[in-house]
Amino acid sequence: MERELIGICGLVALFLLIMLRIPVALAMLVTGVVGTFALSLASPFIKFGPYLLQFKTAIWNSVANYDLSVVPLFVLMGFLAAETGLSRDLFQGLSALTRKIKGGVAMATILACAGFGAVSGSSIATASTMSRVALPELRKLKYDEGLSTGVLAAGGTLGILIPPSVALVIYAIVVEASIIDMFQAAIIPGLMAVVFFLIVIRLRIARNPSLAPTLTPMSDKDVKHATRRLLPVGLIFGTIILGLGMGLFTPTPAAGIGVFLILAYGMLLRGMSNNDGLTLERLKTALLATANTASMIYFVLFSADILKGFFARTNLPTALSDWAAASTLEPYTILLAMLVMLIVLGCFMESLSMILVVVPFFWPVLIQLNGGDYVSAESAAFGMTTDDLRIWFGILALIVVELGLITPPVGLNVFVIKSFSPDTSIATIFRGVAPFFGIELIRVTILILIPGLTLFLTRVL
Repeated sequence: MERELIGICGLVALFLLIMLRIPVALAMLVTGVVGTFALSLASPFIKFGPYLLQFKTAIWNSVANYDLSVVPLFVLMGFLAAETGLSRDLFQGLSALTRKIKGGVAMATILACAGFGAVSGSSIATASTMSRVALPELRKLKYDEGLSTGVLAAGGTLGILIPPSVALVIYAIVVEASIIDMFQAAIIPGLMAVVFFLIVIRLRIARNPSLAPTLTPMSDKDVKHATRRLLPVGLIFGTIILGLGMGLFTPTPAAGIGVFLILAYGMLLRGMSNNDGLTLERLKTALLATANTASMIYFVLFSADILKGFFARTNLPTALSDWAAASTLEPYTILLAMLVMLIVLGCFMESLSMILVVVPFFWPVLIQLNGGDYVSAESAAFGMTTDDLRIWFGILALIVVELGLITPPVGLNVFVIKSFSPDTSIATIFRGVAPFFGIELIRVTILILIPGLTLFLTRVL
C-alpha cells in the first residue's frame, strides 16, 4: 500500500507542476526521478544509483526506434508545406470553388484546415498556419468576427486526427497498436468532423445571413488560375493518404515520399513559375523548426518513459485495473468518465503529453473491463476484441483531446487564434466556437454507439 500511496502523491505532484506552467516534459522527468528516489527510501529492493545509470540507455531507446523515425519526417512535411505556400494555395483554390455559396469562404477554411492537417499532423500548427492565411481574407470579405475565429479554432482541431498524425503514431506506440490501422480508423471519423463542421456553418448562416457577406463570383480566368494550384496540392495529399489508407506503404516511407514531393513542389514547380519558391533561407527555417519541434517531442517521450517506469514500480496502474475489475460500475460509465477527464485535461495539456501521461493509466483499466487481453468479441464487455478496443478507444481519446483544445476557459486553440486577432475578445472566440463544440459531442456519441464506423476501414482494407 505504501508504494501505491507514493504513486498517488507523484500523480498529484505531476499535475500541480503542470498547473504551475512547468514544461510538461520537465514535470514528468522531475516526478519520475524524485518519485523513484522516494521509492528507494521506502523499499530496499529499489536502488537509486543503478536506476540513474540506465538514463543513457533510456535516452538512446527514446530516439533509436524505427517507428518513431516517422515523427521528424511528418513534422518536416508540415513546416515545408507552410514555407512553400501550400497552405495558401490550398485555401485560395478551395475559396475559388466555394465562393458562389453563401459562407463558402468559411467552408473553404474548414476544408483547407483538413487538408493542411493531413500534412502537419498538429492541431496547434494547423490553427496558427491557417490563421495567417485565412483570417485576413475573412476580414477583408467582412465575415462576422465570431464566425471567422470560431471556424479557425475548430478547423485547427482537425490536425490531430486527419492522418497522417503524430498523435496517432505516439498513441499506437504507447498501446502497441498498428500505426497503419490507426491511420485507417481515423479516416471516417475525420471526414465526419469535416462534414459536421460544414453543416454547422451552413445552419448558422441560414439562421443569421448577416454572418456572411454575399460575394460576387470570381471570373472564370481567376477561378481557373486558383484551382490549377490545387492540382499539386491534391497530388501530394492524395499520394500520402491513399497510399497509407490502402496499405501501399508504411508510415515512414510515406513521410519520406511526402517530404520529397513537397521539396520538389517548392524548389522546382514554384521556383520555375515565380519568385515565391522554396529558397535556401526558407528551407533552413523549416529544418531548424523541425529540429526544435522533433527534439521537444523526443524529450517528452524520454520523460514519459521515466515517468512510466516510476508508476510501474508503484504498482498504481495495476491497482487501478484491479479496482475497475471489482467495481460494480458499468464499463461504459467508466469509459465516459475517462473521456470527460481527457476533455478537462485537454484544456491545460498538449495532446502528445496527455497521451503519454494518461493513456498508460486508462488502457490497462479498459482491458480489465473488457474481459482481458484475449477475450472474444462475443464475451467482451464492449463487444469487441482487445485489438479493436485499442483502435476504437484511441480514436475516441484523440477526438475528446480535440474538444479540450476548444473548451472554456483554457482551450489552447482559442488562445492561438487570439494571438493572431488581439482585438477580438476571448469571449467572442468562445461564442464562435461553441456550435462546433456541440456538434463534436454529437460525433463522439455516434462513434461510441456505432463502433463499426471507426473500425470499418481497418476490417475492409
